[in-house]
Amino acid sequence: MKQKKTSPVLQRLAESYARLVLALGQHDRDYVDAFYGPTEWKEHAEKEQLPLNGIKRKANAVLAELRTVSPVRMDEMSGYRHQFLMKQLQALITRVNMLLGTKYTFDEESRSLYDAVAPTHTEEHFKEIVRELGELLPGTGPVSTRYEKFKAQFIVPASKLDKVFTAAITESRKRTGEWIDLPAGERFTVEYVTGKSWSGYNWYKGQSTSLIQVNTDLPITIDRAVDLASHEGYPGHHVYNALLEKHLVRERNWQEFSVYALFSPQSLIAEGTANYGIEMAFPAEERVEFERKVLFPLAGLEAAGAERFYDVHRIFVKLAYAGNEAARKYLDGAIGKEEAVRWLTEYALMAPARAEQRTRFFDQYRSYVINYNLGQDLVRRFIESRGGTPDDPAKRWSEFRELLSSPRVPSGLIRQPGSANQRPAF
Repeated sequence: MKQKKTSPVLQRLAESYARLVLALGQHDRDYVDAFYGPTEWKEHAEKEQLPLNGIKRKANAVLAELRTVSPVRMDEMSGYRHQFLMKQLQALITRVNMLLGTKYTFDEESRSLYDAVAPTHTEEHFKEIVRELGELLPGTGPVSTRYEKFKAQFIVPASKLDKVFTAAITESRKRTGEWIDLPAGERFTVEYVTGKSWSGYNWYKGQSTSLIQVNTDLPITIDRAVDLASHEGYPGHHVYNALLEKHLVRERNWQEFSVYALFSPQSLIAEGTANYGIEMAFPAEERVEFERKVLFPLAGLEAAGAERFYDVHRIFVKLAYAGNEAARKYLDGAIGKEEAVRWLTEYALMAPARAEQRTRFFDQYRSYVINYNLGQDLVRRFIESRGGTPDDPAKRWSEFRELLSSPRVPSGLIRQPGSANQRPAF
């Protein structure tokens, strides 16, 4: 395939950025989420062992030169690329500062790393939603306890988890393939693991392949099969990475996209599209129907409970930002771990064991938590502002596919210069 022309200067600076990501990965084991680029880049980073101050100095130099490159005469995609590199480098410098000991507030950190700040909600906001949910749940006593008891009816037996998850993957791939031309030979394998702070993870390997791991430490309810199949697979992380590889790395030779810096603005786009992708593949009524007819029987659960489950779930999802508030308070030092667990139990309605697991996620990934809910909201607003509304699925999938295939940044989703459909930030 003939590669598209690109700016030599931008190409050189992009390579410098990619090499710096690999250099920082020598100090931060979570930083490089994926790499399938030139092996000599990784070998050089491992051999050189550039110190953090050296990484920061080089990153600032690349950023300074990048600022002298005007994007005015660039084509649209190159303009996105220029903006992407600017934001990614700024985030890289922030991550270096954090490793060197700089302390940021939760919001300062998320703005610097992910190019976005999540909205703040009061405790009363969540209390009202919990009260509303409590009216739907049977029994008396704390809503969190009643919610856990209700969910227990919908736990997938461990012996049937793989069969249920495989069926969800098959359906999500079929539905995604109706709208997105998936790369030839794309595939992924699934592993079931324990001892992790997350529930699922996609490890992209290049050549349109992924390893998806599902954490089985805690019970998995029936809805998580579709969530994980879509979020980690189709049309989520697996498709996102495969399309970036196809359209940017292979067709344009933009090798910086062969390395994925986890603590960067790219993650808000990745997590936001993966979460939004769930409802893209499974619109509400279609999801209930699929789970009732296919997944509930496979799991050995009573299918008649599907609609009741989602009546409750539709209220529960309004609590999405409760976890952000717990993380903000905890990481800013306003509350300790015990209080964070209490908050998550009371307002995110997590079982104590799951709440404890979530605080471990806060410890490891910090403000990364905003990427899921805020990312999903920004992606939805962006796509709908461009005409991709639920009543026009063709346009919706077209806009979604374009977003997955381009180097957008979060602030670019919030502000759309010249658009009559521009929407305000939170």
